[in-house]
Amino acid sequence: MASSLTCTGVIWALLSFLCAATSCVGFFMPYWLWGSQLGKPVSFGTFRRCSYPVHDESRQMMVMVEECGRYASFQGIPSTEWRICTIVTGLGCGLLLLVALTALMGCCVSELISRTVGRVAGGIQFLGGLLIGAGCALYPLGWDSEEVQQTCGYVSGQFDLGKCEIGWAFYCTGGGAAAAMLLCTWLACFSGKKQKQYPY
Repeated sequence: MASSLTCTGVIWALLSFLCAATSCVGFFMPYWLWGSQLGKPVSFGTFRRCSYPVHDESRQMMVMVEECGRYASFQGIPSTEWRICTIVTGLGCGLLLLVALTALMGCCVSELISRTVGRVAGGIQFLGGLLIGAGCALYPLGWDSEEVQQTCGYVSGQFDLGKCEIGWAFYCTGGGAAAAMLLCTWLACFSGKKQKQYPY
């Protein structure tokens, strides 16, 4: 099977896929922020959450529904900062995934990725990582929303966790983006084979 990638390029393709998958999984999981409410564990992502309070009519009290789901609408996301974070991080993950899948195709298709295409792909990965990094930086700005404060003991604020803690999905998303920016962008410069010069 013909390949348009050098040995470094194959490593780049595999690492790109790993970074993209790590960031995408972290982005879609609702475990960016952990806390508790009414004695039950609660977690938030940028556009999803696990466990939420509802009013039980029969017992005339608030109870926690222990299930995960996304917010009913985009406007339902607790803060403007988290809405922007969702868009920016989602766009960044999309770019990383696009480059990763293209790189993997380069392992099987000859003359798909030249040196120039590899460098452009590296630039796109850098941009994707930058967008995800911006999304991760925006996320703490939403910690002063009512929903988060209910979970974090009404002592949380922007860049102040209160009684909550950062979840693994936040680190997963940021770590995948950082690796894409620092490693994949550099490896991409050496990924494509020099194209043959045809006489015509």
